[in-house]
Amino acid sequence: MKKPEGKQEAATLNNMEHYASDAAASDSALKPVVHMIGNAHLDPVWLWRWQEGFAEIKATFRSALDRMVEFPEFVFTCAGASCYKWIEENEPRMFAEIVKRVAEGRWVLVGGWWVQPDCNIPAGESFARHSLYGQRYFLERFGRSAKVGYNVDSFGHHAMLPQILKLSGMDSYVYMRPEEHEQHIPANLYWWESMDGSRVMTYRIPCGYNTHQFETSEPKIMKVREIAVQQQTDQMCFYGVGNHGGGPTIANLHEIRAVKERPGGEAILLSSPDAYFERMQAHGPILPVVTGELQHHASGCYSTHSETKASNRKTEHRLMTAEKLSALAYRLLGHDYDSAQFQKAWECVMFNQFHDIMGGCSIKEAYDDAREAYGYAQHVASISSNAALQRISWSINTMRPGITFLDKNKDRTLWEQNDSGIPVVVFNPLSWDVEAPVVVTQQMKGITDEEGNPVVIQHVRASRTNGGDKYDTLFRGVIPAFGYRVYWIFRNQTFTITDPGASVGTDPNSGNAASQTSCEQTPKDALLVSSQGAEAFLENAWVRLEIDPHTGYVKSLFDKRAGIEIVDSRLAVPLVMDEHDCDTWGHGKLEFRNEIGRFTDATVKVVESGPLRATLRVTSRYGNSTLRQDFMLYKDSPDIQVKAKLDWQEKHKLLKLSFPTRIHEPKATYEIPYGYLERPVNGEEEPGQQWVDVSGWAVSSGEASTNSPMETAATDCSYGLTLLNDSKYSFDVKNADLRMTIVRGAIFADHYGKRDDLCEYMDQGVQEFAYALVLHAGTWQEASIVRKAYEWNVPPVHIVETYHEGSLPQKWSGIHLSTEQVAATVFKRAEEGNGYILRCYEAHGLETDVTIELPMLGRSWQSRFGRCEIKTFYIPDASDLPVVETNFIELPWT
Repeated sequence: MKKPEGKQEAATLNNMEHYASDAAASDSALKPVVHMIGNAHLDPVWLWRWQEGFAEIKATFRSALDRMVEFPEFVFTCAGASCYKWIEENEPRMFAEIVKRVAEGRWVLVGGWWVQPDCNIPAGESFARHSLYGQRYFLERFGRSAKVGYNVDSFGHHAMLPQILKLSGMDSYVYMRPEEHEQHIPANLYWWESMDGSRVMTYRIPCGYNTHQFETSEPKIMKVREIAVQQQTDQMCFYGVGNHGGGPTIANLHEIRAVKERPGGEAILLSSPDAYFERMQAHGPILPVVTGELQHHASGCYSTHSETKASNRKTEHRLMTAEKLSALAYRLLGHDYDSAQFQKAWECVMFNQFHDIMGGCSIKEAYDDAREAYGYAQHVASISSNAALQRISWSINTMRPGITFLDKNKDRTLWEQNDSGIPVVVFNPLSWDVEAPVVVTQQMKGITDEEGNPVVIQHVRASRTNGGDKYDTLFRGVIPAFGYRVYWIFRNQTFTITDPGASVGTDPNSGNAASQTSCEQTPKDALLVSSQGAEAFLENAWVRLEIDPHTGYVKSLFDKRAGIEIVDSRLAVPLVMDEHDCDTWGHGKLEFRNEIGRFTDATVKVVESGPLRATLRVTSRYGNSTLRQDFMLYKDSPDIQVKAKLDWQEKHKLLKLSFPTRIHEPKATYEIPYGYLERPVNGEEEPGQQWVDVSGWAVSSGEASTNSPMETAATDCSYGLTLLNDSKYSFDVKNADLRMTIVRGAIFADHYGKRDDLCEYMDQGVQEFAYALVLHAGTWQEASIVRKAYEWNVPPVHIVETYHEGSLPQKWSGIHLSTEQVAATVFKRAEEGNGYILRCYEAHGLETDVTIELPMLGRSWQSRFGRCEIKTFYIPDASDLPVVETNFIELPWT
């Protein structure tokens, strides 16, 4: 896509001391003016529930329409497609008035998104959906889209937003937080540039985004006018009662009239953000260029209300998976693809991403509503995924020789006949082949792939306790990209595995997975586990993990491949921080490091031991709280996986897991929406998504294992530790100590209020989460961290099938990308219903060429991706039409 450029050479952020004088010299004839922006900041949820917000939006819009009759010069600005949809559906006569005012240019649409979202927590694809559904709504109802991005109250803004805004048809951006005392910016108006080179003209609002009732406007106008003279650039002055709606008052408008009638009043304009940026773009002043993110405001909001944040991650991925499955079923079998249903589900997700909901700073009752909305969206994803998967699986040819009809005469749950096995169809939603664990809720004696090759299995404890039926069967499947594979499960038939050290089953009645049938093992292939006495460890050919049985902390994590000990003192230490002096938002807090205690008094025991996986369960305590961590190690992987269950009973306390490492000259890299960002290792709380990496160099002991798959004994090497997670968004790194914030015990919606014993505290009780530790030589890019993070968050889905004829093969792949640098995150039907949408992004920060193949569509094409570039491809149903790049709105640029 074409990148925006400034009219004149832009000044750099590091050379701004003469900015004001240079700007004045560039065009002394232009006199800066103050653009009065009449608006009503509308929080549909905050200290009230959405039902109250709904009513307030109707009243505010009625008030704005009335002001337009009384004051012909009045211009009103409002964002949030969801607000307009509420009015359209509930008060159509008022909506018709708004349509008329928009056409006149007196009611200005801004934002282009469904709500004003939190801009740190949602995934990159959520921002694409805000644009897709928000901008298309504006175009369909008003005949125009928003040109100005508008997030005046969000608590921070990630570094990929300029590109996302450009791909959404917006060339400029308005925000207020962080303010000057939180992040210095050389001027209120500047170019903001993302890593791919996209730029948007950006304005930080001075003096607040609203006026309060009974507050006079003149002092604020004069202050903003002083700023305009000082910076020699037009400024915007926002007025109107906000948060709980209200908008410009009669008194506001009379006062502005009075100011305009005084000397110099010609420099005061009733205006809009659109008009402001049009004037600035036409004038083309020399502006500073700011790169990176806009932070930090309300650092506590990265971790507040864990349930909502976990639901957000889960629902985003479930919906994307459901769309992929449905699109594949549509293509392969003509299965119904319900775009409207998916949009309703995404609307629930997007609404819950409103900054006061997603930031965890709303009232308790608001989260009951959020839970319902996520439940609806997850239900839509589940029923859509299941319908598509079952349509595909039923069309696979799974008939076995000698079977002519279905008959369940040997097993109450399976249709297996003649010991022929039963098919399990496993689908991989990711755009690369994946090897991943699959757990079948049956107790099997053998499993093969579609060609009859046996695979290693292990019986693992199920969640049920139904007589002797309390074990499931674990195996590792290798599943094609955007595709599926059939595995065959056998109730009674066992198989001999020729791989040394592997066994085909375990005795479920032994408790600790003794081998049922095995071959001779060698030390190279052994998967070892112990919790005897003072020794508690997990070990395979790649790594050895040792746990202190008294504290439960990791005292050693040794990379046998490189001969490197990564642990400095202890790892995975649960630290309790005091935050009595902190409000719900964490206002004014850049770090949370006031340690007052640690979980300890641990018990350690082996809960799994088998040919595929071993698990140590570590249970530790602090006060009235309990943390259970299951440390898992697979035989053929160096990654440490941890499933945790926390019973949190602490108030005004914050829990972190600490991972101090022996990495020298560390650099910390965080995943952000559709990208990544390197940040200082200064201990400040930072937002992140599925992974955080600390890399530098580490000293090798020269004792690399002679049996390890990769032998090296270098003195030192480039090395790192990556932390993957499934539901957390808040981290800090100080020196080489990486910490993940797990939970806060904050009061609901507490802004340093009068606390008493009736206060309600959030996140009390049980929650579950998971994380993984990935040791890697070289860079995080070389270690395939982006792929590992997606695999951790998007597991394969499967269904147990039966025998039937079908047109589809037992193994199938839907996509091939020629480079690992590019990930395809979205495959769905186009909104116009005449093709498909494939969205990809460059994940490693390097330009690359990629060949994209979609065999199911008979399509193959090449594309060049810039650094961290996001591309959306429209693939027409008509095969004679070419694949073209489009935008998030899936419409030609206007």
